[in-house]
Amino acid sequence: MNRAYLCIDLKSFYASVECVQRGLDPFQTPLVVADPSRGRGALCLAVSPKMKELGVRNRCRLFEIPPDITYIAALPRMELYMRTAAEIYGVYLRYVAPADIHVYSIDEAFLDVTPYLKLYGLSARALARRIMADVRQTCGIPAAAGIGTNLFLAKAALDIIAKQEAEGIGELDEHSYRQRLWHHQPLTDFWQVGRGMASRLARYGIYDMQAVAQCPRKLLIDEFGVSGEYLHDHANGIEPVRIADIKAYRPASRSISTHQVLPHDYDFAHARLVMAEMVELSIQRLIDHHLVSDAISLQVGYSWDVRPVVRRSERLSSRTDSYRMFLREFRRLFDAYVDRSTPIRSIGIGFQRLRDGSWESLDLFADAEEIQEERRLMQTISAIRGKYGKNAILRGMNLLDQATTRRRNTQIGGHNAR
Repeated sequence: MNRAYLCIDLKSFYASVECVQRGLDPFQTPLVVADPSRGRGALCLAVSPKMKELGVRNRCRLFEIPPDITYIAALPRMELYMRTAAEIYGVYLRYVAPADIHVYSIDEAFLDVTPYLKLYGLSARALARRIMADVRQTCGIPAAAGIGTNLFLAKAALDIIAKQEAEGIGELDEHSYRQRLWHHQPLTDFWQVGRGMASRLARYGIYDMQAVAQCPRKLLIDEFGVSGEYLHDHANGIEPVRIADIKAYRPASRSISTHQVLPHDYDFAHARLVMAEMVELSIQRLIDHHLVSDAISLQVGYSWDVRPVVRRSERLSSRTDSYRMFLREFRRLFDAYVDRSTPIRSIGIGFQRLRDGSWESLDLFADAEEIQEERRLMQTISAIRGKYGKNAILRGMNLLDQATTRRRNTQIGGHNAR
């Protein structure tokens, strides 16, 4: 028996939520979700369906909006969007059990409706139509859906076919996929095919999924690694992974990372300060979750891409959660590889090879007592912040003019929480 998956997307989610909050119709209201205080280069997190109708693309910058379009600029309110997404998840639960739902992002979810079609006496399309209507009636948010016999085909049906259908529902099986999408271009319209991959495929004269399917599997694996294997399967309409497999997956190794786009161009010294703040907050996460690491990574992006992004990683001789040790190593990488004369606009740090705290290992030169004292201090700071708020206790560096921690502690995902 063929399985039936739905991939439901909440149209222009952030913008639609803002329209609903104002009692406005997202299809009739020109609205963008952006923070104009960040300047004309501020990124629009979402634009309403009406703005798209006027030719404004999603995730544009404010200066890219034609001057003859009058629109509402809504400040991001991430807490509101998260509450609305949770409410919509509650709608899904009226029809499908949690074990059959995979939340792919805040505005997109996969539902395995195979066992429910007979229960409700509905086709997959009729059930999708009912769920979409319930979401619209309950929360005021318009939705689109893709239906497929596997997760990939459901996503392709959503991303490519649903846009062409009046009711916003696309449907694909292995046969109709070959008929309708094997010659579709560009390849970047397909799930997990980015511009870099498409460019490399073009060097082999490959511009559509039929050509990918006919390409030797070994060549794709040699070129893209495991991603090439997935690509070959997808080109043939194959995706063996089910939602149950996703829920059962446990990664062999763990990592944490954090990244921020700075509010304006930073010089070397001030960017180095922000990096130190990020290290402190990341170490707090390690300690809160009783984790240690012996591998780090640093990424620094310059303003307007005038230089290539700095990407460096390093294995350490100790596996620990020591703030002082990690700060020293990050500063060493930063000082060695970041240009001192070029404005900086983004910073990312990561901790790889995470293990349980019982795996801590120190080198001969580490002071175990000092590290334990530092850990107790960080645990105390965490307890205070947990009870009184993230800004209840701060380090001196957080109070400097160009520091970002205080502001980011009031945000979600780098955007306004309320």
